[in-house]
Amino acid sequence: MAKKVNTKELEVLQQDKLEENVSKVEEFFKKNKKTISTCFCLAVVVVLGIMAYNNFVRQPKIKEAQAQAFQAEKFFQEGSFELALNGDGDMLGFEQIAQEYGSAAGESVYLYGGLCNLQLGNWQAAIDWLKKYSGSDVILAQRAIAAQGDALCGLEKFEEALAQYQKAADYAENAYCAEYLLKAGEVAEQLGSQAKALELYKKVKDLYPSTLQGQVIDKYISRIENAPLN
Repeated sequence: MAKKVNTKELEVLQQDKLEENVSKVEEFFKKNKKTISTCFCLAVVVVLGIMAYNNFVRQPKIKEAQAQAFQAEKFFQEGSFELALNGDGDMLGFEQIAQEYGSAAGESVYLYGGLCNLQLGNWQAAIDWLKKYSGSDVILAQRAIAAQGDALCGLEKFEEALAQYQKAADYAENAYCAEYLLKAGEVAEQLGSQAKALELYKKVKDLYPSTLQGQVIDKYISRIENAPLN
């Protein structure tokens, strides 16, 4: 016959066990009081240090960088790409802003810098800048990819440019894809790949008929379809 459990005795045992564990914890804290206090103080110092750095160093630096970038962006919008990239002697350009502040001024600094170099015909520099852009905006990310294709065309690396335009078109589905597909088709034609070009042009016609590129794409398609056979 199974022994009947004495509930009262069980409660006493559990209470004794709990008190024993509490006693051990208290003893541990007494023995290690100095070490625990030191660790706690260090943790507080680290947290306060991070807060101080963020409030008195990082945030002011970001504001300063953004103020400098504002004028550079204004130069860019005005088409003054040299001033936007290198500054005017008083305000910094994207080149100096990137060197002094990095991405504290925002990821767009690298996109703007790349596009400035692209407009100035500095093809490799444009690619180097654009590769650094890692912003979360899908449209701008596509633009950075496609702009590398433009620079590769400037370097006459047409096969790489074709791949880059296609990469931009595949990055996300939106109206801008029509432009990138059209550029890809033109490069494919230049490479002598008429079938590939026709495929890309028809994709513009089928997927983006209401875009500017979609409204003129028929002439590109007709040029290939009506070209004399060699």
